[in-house]
Amino acid sequence: MSDSPQIIVLFSGGLDSLLTAKLLESQGLRVRCLHFYSPFFGGEAVAARWRKTYGLDIACQNVGPQFAQMLRQRPEHGFGKVLNPCVDCKILLLREARKYMESVGAQALATGEVLGQRPMSQRRDTLNVIVRDANVSDILLRPLCAHHLPPTPVEESGLVDRAQLLGIWGRGRNEQLALAKKFGITEIPTLGGGCRLTERENARRYWLVLTRLPEPCASDFTLANLGCQFWHTEGDAHYWLCVGRNSADNDLLASAAGPDDLILRMRDMPGPLALARNGALWPEEVLRTACQMTASYAPKAVATGGDVYVRARRGEEFSDHCVPTRRCEELWNEPAWDEIKGYVRAEARERQAAQDAAKEAARAAAREARYETERLEAGQLDTANPQA
Repeated sequence: MSDSPQIIVLFSGGLDSLLTAKLLESQGLRVRCLHFYSPFFGGEAVAARWRKTYGLDIACQNVGPQFAQMLRQRPEHGFGKVLNPCVDCKILLLREARKYMESVGAQALATGEVLGQRPMSQRRDTLNVIVRDANVSDILLRPLCAHHLPPTPVEESGLVDRAQLLGIWGRGRNEQLALAKKFGITEIPTLGGGCRLTERENARRYWLVLTRLPEPCASDFTLANLGCQFWHTEGDAHYWLCVGRNSADNDLLASAAGPDDLILRMRDMPGPLALARNGALWPEEVLRTACQMTASYAPKAVATGGDVYVRARRGEEFSDHCVPTRRCEELWNEPAWDEIKGYVRAEARERQAAQDAAKEAARAAAREARYETERLEAGQLDTANPQA
């Protein structure tokens, strides 16, 4: 990495953030890209390829814990069409970026946002909300659409030349592709936001983690990305089973096991690896049905036509369970997105109603306070006996 960067660019790995970095470098600025990652987007592993391909100074930072906390508390500005908290995400990342900027002695932040490109988070009013709530109005620059926005303190300070910034607007990509050609960028990043929270198949998994675990953390959401996911509910108790689809899933599930998790595998033949979250605490019958589900995904086990053994391991301890290979989908299943969407929307309506009621109560209290003040000023209120 270069020493003492002047400006930090939030770098998603997409074309807009890449062009932002190159545009600022073309002004002779020392630029450092900051790539945030979490269970929902990004990844530290690709940074080395980006550095080599694009010649950029890139730092990576994990914001999984902060993101999980935001989801637990629910995003203040709500979800998009699926489970994407785009506005709150931008606010969170900019707050974290400011901390990083100050820690390395840089002077400003820049993003690749383009006015009008995204319907939820890149409208003019929303861009202003993000700047306000993230408390970055004094240091934030949006170089690609700067000419559609008022001059910022970063430009007025002379750190950057506003005349060399751009006025891109809307959802088209022609201007970006022309700029990439100008900068000699031959490997164009693929289009798409890259956020798993915008995808229904992933979002339904995350919602179950969010609502069925008492205090879900980043590692729980990471686990939700792996294998086939199944849930079983008895009363207020929820049981979570993840079954690997291939050897890569199996390896990742094995490495994700926590102290109270059980690893389930066929005892005498090949088959998938499954992880029973907190399985060491499950009732025996629930564990048996989980072993049965695991066996049902082993082709050789199914081919036997009879009972097979599944081993449940926790550290050096294990137990063997003789189970049939019939899937018990009436017990272990995962709701479809259309069902999950109903719960998400219902909760959003309840939260909005509560917020509206709180605002109305605050307005009523303010009106009452004004009324009491007016009475006092008019000499109508007995200060020794306010109830009179």
